[in-house]
Amino acid sequence: MSEPFYIKEAEGELLPIVISVPHSGTEFPAELADSYNPELIATPDDTDWFVHDLYDFAPSMGITVVHARYSRWVIDLNRDPSNTALYDDGRMTTALVPLTDFSGNHLYRNSSLEPTREEIERRIRVYYNPYHERIEKELTSRLRNYPRVLLWDAHSIRRLVPTIRSTPFTDMILGDNLGLAAGSELSEIALAALGSGPFSLSHNNPFKGGYITRYFGRPTDRIHALQLEMSKDVYMDDAETHFDIERAARIREKLEQCLGRLAEVLSQ
Repeated sequence: MSEPFYIKEAEGELLPIVISVPHSGTEFPAELADSYNPELIATPDDTDWFVHDLYDFAPSMGITVVHARYSRWVIDLNRDPSNTALYDDGRMTTALVPLTDFSGNHLYRNSSLEPTREEIERRIRVYYNPYHERIEKELTSRLRNYPRVLLWDAHSIRRLVPTIRSTPFTDMILGDNLGLAAGSELSEIALAALGSGPFSLSHNNPFKGGYITRYFGRPTDRIHALQLEMSKDVYMDDAETHFDIERAARIREKLEQCLGRLAEVLSQ
């Protein structure tokens, strides 16, 4: 079996940053595809569309990008494997292995096809663990050459998701788990870089980082993690269905500046 993720290897000298894109996957394993509602999986709506393409500049900087192959509806790589909820403020959330999408639509053709406990454990073993193990490997390898390393967890979301919040999101939301996942210096640098242009930005509100940020962000172990959530129309068209080359170019410039500045500081 091929790896359940894709990787874009860094070119040249490795920088102390690794990018994770856990929700851009759109594939469904052949052995599972027939269990799902075919209309839903034809265009899985909860996908962070094109985010791995948005960061296609990173490998040339020396940054490795690890991104999901399979849809988060197979298993959500950014959820606690114990299935503990990330938030308890009443917002709509989905499980480690979701049964519905964020609109409440049932993903499986009928309840008899929904995964058993044994099937969930198999998906953790086959699809979930390899992704996390690869991230750990990439971060650990960089710690041999740098005093600190950073995991940048990249996401996107519709501008308005009423089941999460009644008002539109800002262009970008930087999460550091309320300061627990990254040193304040790194968060301040990222906030300054991302907020220095025309884009609106918030910090830890309403997203402070998912499981990946919270798990890998261990500053005492010299590993820091930041999550960047981005409204889809920042780099897609107004309908949030197609990649917009001009919009993507504008935000790419800001992302490259931010990651470059973080790499400089991490190298010191």
